Amino acid sequence: MKKSSSSSPSRRKPSRRSSKNGRRPWFWRFMFRFCAIGLVLLAGWTVYLDAVVTSRFEGRRFEVPSRVYARPLELFEGASISAGALERELQLSGFHKGAGDNPGSYQRNGGRFIISTRGFSFPDGDEPARKASLTISGDRVRNFSVIRGEAAPIIRLEPAQIGGIYPAHKEDRVLVELGQVPAILPATLMAVEDRNFYDHFGIAPLSIGRAMLANIRAGRVVQGGSTLTQQLVKNLFLTRDQTLLRKGNEAIMSVLLELHYEKDDILETYLNEVYLGQAGVRSIHGFGLASQFYFGQSLGDLDVHQIALLVGMVKGASYYNPRRNPDRATQRRNLVISEMEQAGLIEPERAARARGLPLGVSERPSYSENRYPAYIDLVRRHLSRDYKEEDLRSEGLRIFTTLDPAIQYAAEFAVTDTLPRLGGAKLAESLEATLVVTSKDSGEVLALVGGKDPRFAGFNRALDANRQIGSLIKPFIYLSALQRPERYTLMTPVLDKSFTLEFDDGRRWQPKNYDGEERGEVPLHKALSRSYNLPAVRVGLDVGVDVVSDTLTAFGVDTPISQYPSMLLGSVSMSPITVAQIYQGLATSGFNTPLRTIREVTDANGEALSRYSLEVAQVADSAAVHLVQYAMQETMQEGTGRSAYNTLSQQLTLAGKTGTTDDGRDSWFAGFSGDLLAVAWVGRDDNGATVLTGASGALPVWSRFMAQVPQHGFSPVVPDEVNYHWVNTERQALTDEYCDNARLLPFIAGSEPTQTVSCSGTLERRIRGWFEGLFQ
Repeated sequence: MKKSSSSSPSRRKPSRRSSKNGRRPWFWRFMFRFCAIGLVLLAGWTVYLDAVVTSRFEGRRFEVPSRVYARPLELFEGASISAGALERELQLSGFHKGAGDNPGSYQRNGGRFIISTRGFSFPDGDEPARKASLTISGDRVRNFSVIRGEAAPIIRLEPAQIGGIYPAHKEDRVLVELGQVPAILPATLMAVEDRNFYDHFGIAPLSIGRAMLANIRAGRVVQGGSTLTQQLVKNLFLTRDQTLLRKGNEAIMSVLLELHYEKDDILETYLNEVYLGQAGVRSIHGFGLASQFYFGQSLGDLDVHQIALLVGMVKGASYYNPRRNPDRATQRRNLVISEMEQAGLIEPERAARARGLPLGVSERPSYSENRYPAYIDLVRRHLSRDYKEEDLRSEGLRIFTTLDPAIQYAAEFAVTDTLPRLGGAKLAESLEATLVVTSKDSGEVLALVGGKDPRFAGFNRALDANRQIGSLIKPFIYLSALQRPERYTLMTPVLDKSFTLEFDDGRRWQPKNYDGEERGEVPLHKALSRSYNLPAVRVGLDVGVDVVSDTLTAFGVDTPISQYPSMLLGSVSMSPITVAQIYQGLATSGFNTPLRTIREVTDANGEALSRYSLEVAQVADSAAVHLVQYAMQETMQEGTGRSAYNTLSQQLTLAGKTGTTDDGRDSWFAGFSGDLLAVAWVGRDDNGATVLTGASGALPVWSRFMAQVPQHGFSPVVPDEVNYHWVNTERQALTDEYCDNARLLPFIAGSEPTQTVSCSGTLERRIRGWFEGLFQ
């Protein structure tokens, strides 16, 4: 019994060991399956991340906004420009004031300038960097000479970048190639951020370990362990959240990036991608744009201390912002310079000298924000004819426009300076204005103001405010008539007397003159220059409303025009840019010259994609247009535009036309000199009434602009079929008896008066002096 009882425990022990051994295989099977599932999920996730890296890396790193440039400023002996305009354009192009020795700098002493250009790759060839000396005297370039660099009689400054067409993510960058950047830049970047960049495979475990240990000892983050590849992955693909999942994804994607791409490819992308600041809503990415933004210089022109500052900002662009935190930025820069010295990149003497220099940051940021939103709006509309929006946003195109910064400045000043003084303070607050300026001969849009706040990027009145044009239509009515010289000449008497039209439905229409008066018979040229309504309607009805409509269409109106008689008093609506288009035809003697804002478009490498050449088509008889031009000059000398000479020199010959709609809702003026055509509009956005006419509203804005810009008077070319004859304002034939009312008028051959005589003596000289003054 004892043996039996003593042996029973020994029989139970094996059963307990068996039960224990039975649990171990189940546990390991579970762990094996768990790990297997984990590896499958990790492999799947890695495959997904690999697809993300390969698909997004290529497209994202080359997504670059299009650059929009103004026309280049050409400097040569005798060039027309004021000292103030030259300095403004230099600053607009990112030049900084200094000794004038470094590229992108200038020195000014009164009217004397020393300018060191940066050089630029234009569509028609490279412009080398030069140093030039010149003097501005009488708004002309004098004593021009190149004192360093290749000698040339003319130099072109780098065109001002006036804006860009940006990707949807609002990032901005200037692409640089690794082989073209100063070698000290990537060397410094690696010395500070990733000494073993060319040795690791995307992550550096030892660096991560050292950073963790240093941070634990300090009780805060004092050191980072991320490689340049990891930083690039974080910038390109991930958020800045400090989570284990994000760090894990970062490590995996870094290794994958290294597997797919060469080290130089990764480094070049980093140079173009790293975040280095903020310009309003645009983020500054890459060293190429940062060098322009902070120093107004290209990356290749930076000195050691400037490169050190940019590299130092990689750690925190906002924290080390040199404009907001100069002391903090200086300390960081000097630390980087010490790292450069320790790495053997610069000699101790050069390092000491660099640490003693100021930051050298330009006073104002130089970046590609849209300085002229209304003009850029027109550029985009013109580009949309040939380019897709996504290409404009991402392909890094270079768009060379026709904008003249000096003309644009004068146009903006004319609007902002004149508008507050129109109609009293209360009315002025509700007024808006636009101004469109073109080159008279080429149709290039040189300036465009879309409202009283030129920097406002909203509603563009110059393009989208379609308002009734009033008396601006009258030159086209009379042109339609004068193209029939057997019936109409400038001396044809037209009736300034009221009448009533009764329509089939019983409605009645009775036009009136603006002043309510009637003058009986007046010569056609006087009816136009004084802007009488009744004669214009009578002539328009005689030649046909449809004929006038066809004339407007031929000159560039591309919207339907009503065929009602009220159209003859300007009830047709147009935008200021459309008015500029049709008046361009009057200024160019009957040639429809489509307005253009773009000269050329190139790709990011400078290869030409599109050239926008001058296009013209004759749409009206040049002889008849010449007669209208004469009457428009008379408008400025004696008619509704004569108050312009309260501001302008009497020696500047001009042609123009006022326009006013009912209750002064729209005040217009369109006119041209020998060089420029400008259209001004003043009114209220709510189409409310004002007390302004074309002469008291738009004309002061137009005159203020014209007075600021050096230009030549309008001297029309007389067509072969046009002859001038002395006539009398009271009768077509001139006799000695009527010399007091004589004037020399143009006639199309075959329509001239049958009787002509010459006034003699003092009177003849007086008349000839008046005529010569008109055409100078």
